[in-house]
Amino acid sequence: MRLILAFAALLALGLPARAQQDRAVDAAILVADTVLVENDSRLIASGNVEALSDGTRLQASRVVYDQEAGLLSIEGPIRITDESGRVTILASAAELDEGFRNGLLAGARIVLDDQLQLAAVEARRVDGRYNALSRVAVTSCQICAGRAPLWSIRASRVVHDQLEQQIYFDDAQLRVLDVPVFYLPRLRVPDPTLERARGFLFPTLRSSTLLGFGIKIPYFIPIGDHQDVTLTPYLSSKTRTLEFRYRRAFVNGDLLVNGAVSRDTRETDEARGYLFAEGAFTLPRGFTLDFDAKLVTDAAYLNDYGITGTDRLDSTVTLTRARRDSLFQSALVHYQSLREAEDNDTQPTIVGDIRYQRRYFPALIGGEIRVDGIAHGHYRYSSTDIDTGDSDDVVDGRDLARLNAAISWRDRWTLPLGLRAGVSTHLWLDHFEIRQDATSPERVSAATPGVAVDLRWPFARGGAGGSRTLVEPVVQLGWVGGTRPENPNDESTRVEFDEANLLSLSRFPAADRREHGATLAAGLRMMHRAPAGWTAALTIGQVWRDEADEAFTRSSGLQGETSDTLIAGRFASTNGLSISARGLLDDTARISKAEARAAWSNDRIELGASYVLLVTDTDEERDEAQSEWTLDAAYQVTPNWLGSTEWRYDLAGQRLDRVGLGLQYRTRCVEVGLSATRRYASSANVEPSTDFDLSVALLGFSTGGPAKEIRPSCS
Repeated sequence: MRLILAFAALLALGLPARAQQDRAVDAAILVADTVLVENDSRLIASGNVEALSDGTRLQASRVVYDQEAGLLSIEGPIRITDESGRVTILASAAELDEGFRNGLLAGARIVLDDQLQLAAVEARRVDGRYNALSRVAVTSCQICAGRAPLWSIRASRVVHDQLEQQIYFDDAQLRVLDVPVFYLPRLRVPDPTLERARGFLFPTLRSSTLLGFGIKIPYFIPIGDHQDVTLTPYLSSKTRTLEFRYRRAFVNGDLLVNGAVSRDTRETDEARGYLFAEGAFTLPRGFTLDFDAKLVTDAAYLNDYGITGTDRLDSTVTLTRARRDSLFQSALVHYQSLREAEDNDTQPTIVGDIRYQRRYFPALIGGEIRVDGIAHGHYRYSSTDIDTGDSDDVVDGRDLARLNAAISWRDRWTLPLGLRAGVSTHLWLDHFEIRQDATSPERVSAATPGVAVDLRWPFARGGAGGSRTLVEPVVQLGWVGGTRPENPNDESTRVEFDEANLLSLSRFPAADRREHGATLAAGLRMMHRAPAGWTAALTIGQVWRDEADEAFTRSSGLQGETSDTLIAGRFASTNGLSISARGLLDDTARISKAEARAAWSNDRIELGASYVLLVTDTDEERDEAQSEWTLDAAYQVTPNWLGSTEWRYDLAGQRLDRVGLGLQYRTRCVEVGLSATRRYASSANVEPSTDFDLSVALLGFSTGGPAKEIRPSCS
């Protein structure tokens, strides 16, 4: 016989205390093989007893409810699961009051978030909020017969507060493979159902040749549900450091602040530290605001503490709005150089830019009209109006502002035989204001016209199985009138010749320099997509001009009347392999500049390698060639073991710059990370150093993070 009836208070034990306070318990559904009522006051349900209310489920073999005594007797095995499915209570027997707010459970076990297990001889239910367990073993490791878990916490008493989602231990003893290794008379940890819990995170042991042996102990402080602070004391024989991180989420953006304050033996007379802050916000009328601030007290701090390897810090504030036919960008940048050879007083330290671009599509003449305006300025702290010789051909205190306006019209047509022809006309208006430069006039203005005509002949073919191939030769004839004004070259000192500017009328990166005269650019673009999914692309190009431009340096690839040959290619397959490369070949078929990146990955391995080559170029203050290999790799040895490595090798100097090794062991209940890094680079600001880091995290608590992606196994 199966009988279903209302049973209002049956599932109060499984409901969290907060839920009990927020709403009354609705009628429950009780299902059992047999249900008997004795003397109108005693209900007995037996055989596959199952009750359900508000998503909370109770399963037992027998339930006896004595209405006169107000007691419930439940025989196991008992299983209660809350509506979220993250809290499960198991027991062999239970004696509880009719509200399930107080009582005793024998052989109790609580499983939190399908991860953390609290097993006890008995458990008491107190005030519908607390589960008090006696003689308890707690672990998130897989429990296998005849084998001790990797780690466990033994305690004489444990209290689980369902309302605050906290677990309190008395006489806590940490055991590794059932061997006691640590004792605490009192311990509090968040249960894994709590997403953000105040408390200590797991520490990291760190050994550094610069800072000695020390320990980092993070402390996490949530501030509501939208912001938090993490404070990390770092203590060693050579430093006393407080690291901090602040995060805040707003309705229209987010903010992140990282920093540290240190007292160490490397700088005994003053405090050291850094501050990095970044944020992004959406503003009314389609604007977005982004900022990224970077400050450091001295040039060596970031290297000493292993924060970042960058040697120039840029702090930026940008305001942007992009629409279909218009673009507005403004930016304010502050630079701080950490390089030994650079003086921040003579570098352009404060830089400001404002740009507006608008597109129009006139029906009368067709095509597209673009109007572009740029306002730029940069400032040096130095007030010296000559070059004192600390840098090549750069006036120490030169400050510069420029206004650039441009208007252009362009259109494109399809000719017979599939030829595509295009034309563009341009007019640039440039004005420069120069201060503190004895070698240049104070004001310079110029008007520069330009025109370009290009012809493309795309050949597209579809093959068997859905393959697609495109071959497109292109040629462009361009002309830019006028002559170069006498303004100094402060921005276009480094020029890159690549497939993006092959057909540009000016390949300088900024508007303080423009190409002049006639040019001819030709190239070939090829692309292929195979039925198997792999793709390949190749671009070849070259530029010819009527007169050589002295502003182009040797390594730009554009020096002389004939440029170097540009070759760029990429390949990507469906099995995780990708290759991209770009290089310039001079007239003797020697490589003058090259970069390449190859990567391959699958379910177990990730490999990546990069190569960079720069030839000597005195105009770019590079007296020696630079050639470098970098390698990064990770290998999943087993589902629990992950190894990684990185290294950087200076081919020109024939020495290692950096080597790193990492090893991680991760199960459902523990994560152990070990890393070693050796930095060989040396200068007055950067010293060679070796760092070791060891971190151990017990997973399953709120602070440890879940590891549910790893399936438990007793094999």
